[in-house]
Amino acid sequence: MLEAFPETRVGDPVRCDYLTVFPLFTTTTSPLAYLMADEAMAAGLVVVEEVSEGGSVPILKATNRAESPVLFLEGEELRGAKQNRILNTTILVPARGRAAIPVSCVEAGRWEYRSRRFSSGGAHVHSRLRHALRASVSRSLRSGKGHRSDQHAVWQEVDRLQSSLGTSSPTRALADSFDAYRERIVDLHAKLPYVAGASGAAVAIRGALVSVDLFDQPATCEKAWRRILSGLTLDALEARSDARPDREEDVARDLETARTAPWEKVQAAGLGTEYRSTAGHLLGTALVVDGCTVHLSLVAER
Repeated sequence: MLEAFPETRVGDPVRCDYLTVFPLFTTTTSPLAYLMADEAMAAGLVVVEEVSEGGSVPILKATNRAESPVLFLEGEELRGAKQNRILNTTILVPARGRAAIPVSCVEAGRWEYRSRRFSSGGAHVHSRLRHALRASVSRSLRSGKGHRSDQHAVWQEVDRLQSSLGTSSPTRALADSFDAYRERIVDLHAKLPYVAGASGAAVAIRGALVSVDLFDQPATCEKAWRRILSGLTLDALEARSDARPDREEDVARDLETARTAPWEKVQAAGLGTEYRSTAGHLLGTALVVDGCTVHLSLVAER
């Protein structure tokens, strides 16, 4: 059982096409102060770049010049440098500090500089890729190899998605799939806005829960809301059959299953302690700092 699993209430669902979003509300919020990675990069307060001139696919370096820690989220897309990457895990980079960031490539056909620094891609990857990423990183941690992913499996899932959605990319970049469906993503954001006071979201596609993201503060959830839904839009675009009903009690049951499941403590990539779990069909991760669960997420196999 994860003692830091927040007490959570499932709110009324909001539906759009094949997507259903259940806002999640917690009884407490944490006092932690930090910046989100996208806002810190845009302000020049944190610099993310290749580890060397030659670069290394599975690792980047982050230099935080801010007086507050900076939060990067698992599945967050970074664009630029020698190839686009995604975060392999949620990481809190120390204030005025540096960190090695474990990443995976989502642009298999490029290995040349487009910029010296990375910028936020403004999106999080879809649930199928999050599940594949999480499963392989958990295996790597159990074998003592750190937060490494199965890079081949990541590339395979990017290629599968592009084939399914009928998108193409000269460099096999996941970013081109997001760009191809930019209008649909923007439309979805308008129809599924952030729910005031929510600290998280549980998302179902065709009635089946696919992901949960729960944060320590409503402000963090509000900032991450659109980016998380961007990847789930790509999942929903693949839906081909009518949706079946989904209910608040089903989400509450899955959350309780995850709360009471065994959670394994692992070394965090930055500040805090990381926990990982397998709760039935759900793979869970949680970053806990000073007793507060900064980001807890569940991803279902599909």
